[in-house]
Amino acid sequence: MIAAPAGMRVWLAAGRTDMHKGFDGLAAQVQQTLADDPFGGQLFVFRGRRGDLVKALWWDGQGLCLFAKRLERGRFVWPAAADGKVVVTAAQLSMLLEGIDWRMPRRTWQPEIAG
Repeated sequence: MIAAPAGMRVWLAAGRTDMHKGFDGLAAQVQQTLADDPFGGQLFVFRGRRGDLVKALWWDGQGLCLFAKRLERGRFVWPAAADGKVVVTAAQLSMLLEGIDWRMPRRTWQPEIAG
């Protein structure tokens, strides 16, 4: 995946999105449903009904970019809200795109002794 620029805000569009939508349809959804500016340099991520496909919309300063990822197994973990948007960090987005539960990742080790 292309690395997101430092400081970029990443928004997950809660609920289901029609994955037939392209550049214009998703940009309109950002404006109408999410009440935000699709040309502001933020990344907006959408998930379809089945949960195995996400699309990300981003304005890079010259034009809209549309990225898509489909999982061969499993589903993308998504916010439970039916509408609205949820902000996530770049690290959480990376976990989400790998199919990891980004909401509550578990450490593989715990510190036992201080110092």
